[in-house]
Order: sequence, then C-alpha cells, then structure tokens
Amino acid sequence: MRLLIVAATPAEIAPIAEALGPAQAGTLTRRVGGHEVDLLVTGVGMVATAARTATALAHARYDAAMNLGVCGSFHRTRPLATVVHVTADGLPEFGVEDGDRFVSAAAIGLVDPNEAPFASGLIVNHAPPLWPALAGLPSVTGATVNTVHGHEPSIAALLERCNADVESMEGAAFLYACLTAGIPCAQVRAISNYVERRNRAAWKLPEAIAALNATALAIVEGL
Repeated sequence: MRLLIVAATPAEIAPIAEALGPAQAGTLTRRVGGHEVDLLVTGVGMVATAARTATALAHARYDAAMNLGVCGSFHRTRPLATVVHVTADGLPEFGVEDGDRFVSAAAIGLVDPNEAPFASGLIVNHAPPLWPALAGLPSVTGATVNTVHGHEPSIAALLERCNADVESMEGAAFLYACLTAGIPCAQVRAISNYVERRNRAAWKLPEAIAALNATALAIVEGL
C-alpha cells in the first residue's frame, strides 16, 4: 500500500514523522514494512489544503489518504484529546448574506447539494478504508470554516444552520480532493478545545497532538 498522510502544519504530525524516521533522499516517503507512507504538510486553510492535496494525488498513485489534525468541539460530551473520525463535513459559511440573513449556496442554486461528493449539502465519506484502528473511533460530523468561531452569537448562528460536532479549517477540502479523485480516505482529528470565546489556557493542544499521532501510528502499523 502507498498511503498519503496530509496535515496543515508540521506540529500536527511531528510525533509520527519522528516515529517513522527520515524520508528517503529526495522524496516524502517512509517505508513501513511493505508499505510506503508519504507525509505532506499543506499549510493552513481550505485553499492550501485542496490545492496541495489535489496536486499530490495527481502526481503519484496512492491507495489511500489520511488527514490528521486537531479540531474544536461544539459539544462537551467528549473529553479534550479525544480522537474522532470525521465521516461527513460541511461548508457552513459558503453562501450569501441577505440583510441579516445567511442563505446557503445550495439554497440559491449555485451548487447542487446532492452532486457527488455531496449528499444533502455535506461531503460524505461513504466508504473509508477498513483499518481496524480507524473502525474503533467515534464517527462525527465536521464544519470546515475560514474563521474559527469564538463569539457566542456566531457559534449559535452556525449551529442553527448545520448539525456539526467539530470544527476545523481544512477537513472538507481534504475530503473533496480525495473523493473527487476516487481515493479512499479518512479524516482523523483530535479535540484540542471546545468552541467558545478564545481561551488558549483551556486548550489541551499537546495532549491532542499526542493522542492523534498515537492513533495514526496504530493505523499505519496495522496496514
């Protein structure tokens, strides 16, 4: 198997990069048993993630791809540093304003909410890879945003128009690139914070990254 691991920042995959050892000279590739694993850092945000993931998939033949990252949780039902599998993701900021009302791009006919890889307005990963370490993770719905939410009225407004569990700045872009290319994929994230007014003191970023990479390493070692 040849696997592409995608992250927005080096910090989010530093532990697995260290565990897998240095890449072969002139490549992104680490060898794990009989498999090849490439690590790709795209930069933060939807545009960079979509462009660089699509470019990587166009230039090499991959059997699967995995997105690793942290996320904020809209709900406190799961502890911080919990690792989740985002199986559906949306673009809740994609639309227009009509006075004080937000109208989605689908509602005004700019996009078809059921054109693949969308289903009812969400990018849905119907057939993720059958990895044992992935199967045990909680399945959640994501919201991919350009502005991370930290104001109670805007959080409430977003949750009125989408039923998201977690928030990131890259997830839907990764899924869109992979699913349109026909590559089996998985978006795996660890909850670093709750979505609330910005309070870095309450975050558990190191713990989330450690948990995320332990899960990723278990997936890779189980290939």
